[in-house]
Amino acid sequence: MTATAGNPALPSDTAPQHQAALHQIRKRPRFQMGRTVMALMLREMATTYGRSVGGYLWAILDPVLGIVLLSVVFSLALRSPPLGDNFPLFYASGYLPFVAFNSLSQKIARSVQFSRPFMAYPCVTFMDALIARLVLNALTDAVVIAIVISGILVIYDLPFRVDLTTLATALIFVTLLSAGIGTLNCYIMTSFPTYERIWSILTRPLFLISGIFFTYDALPPTAQNILWYNPLMHLVGLMRKSLYPTYEGEYISLPYVLAITAITLFFGLLLLSRHFKKLMES
Repeated sequence: MTATAGNPALPSDTAPQHQAALHQIRKRPRFQMGRTVMALMLREMATTYGRSVGGYLWAILDPVLGIVLLSVVFSLALRSPPLGDNFPLFYASGYLPFVAFNSLSQKIARSVQFSRPFMAYPCVTFMDALIARLVLNALTDAVVIAIVISGILVIYDLPFRVDLTTLATALIFVTLLSAGIGTLNCYIMTSFPTYERIWSILTRPLFLISGIFFTYDALPPTAQNILWYNPLMHLVGLMRKSLYPTYEGEYISLPYVLAITAITLFFGLLLLSRHFKKLMES
């Protein structure tokens, strides 16, 4: 028999078994995170997009209808778009990255709420929920953007002058910015549900000030100095740079976008890791 100060005596052969049991409880099985993330992704595919092709078909039709509407409306008022001579391609270059950011950041922000029933299991963490929604929806947005842009080039018989490297960079930075802002909003929206409505109201002007309808270079200097701080202006400009070989986009600053991503992601993960248990109890 052995004893420690303040603890009841345990048999010498029982103590190692007790410590081994605790080790098995605390240690996460190998590849558990990957299996959990995949399970959450499959669940979201079934609940969000459905088990049929119709759900994913609507994911493509939604931005297509938006681009068609913008093209028809502005073609009635303008002889040519602000850049190039094809209305659908111009508005697609601004509308697609904006919609991808808006959709992805909102879905990441609701990750904990969406997967709350599974958070009671020790093997499921908030990181699993964040990564699952990030990977699934980022891949979906990338496929949708590729299909829509390819469709415009084919339908209008436009020359293929797409800079794939710049296009991939634009999609990566859209995903990173969405992850940063979405993670910070995940904590705030879970802690203060009213903030979700406030955020929706505050971000409505982004549709008008993110360069969907105009180019940054066409703005007066005063407007340029203000809108430069909108990170979506940089991402829209990068997308257009990938589709228009003559577009310079000298104002684009990827370090600025990366700085916003790093700051929001850091504080979002910090707040979630410190207050996650309290959030689950509320």
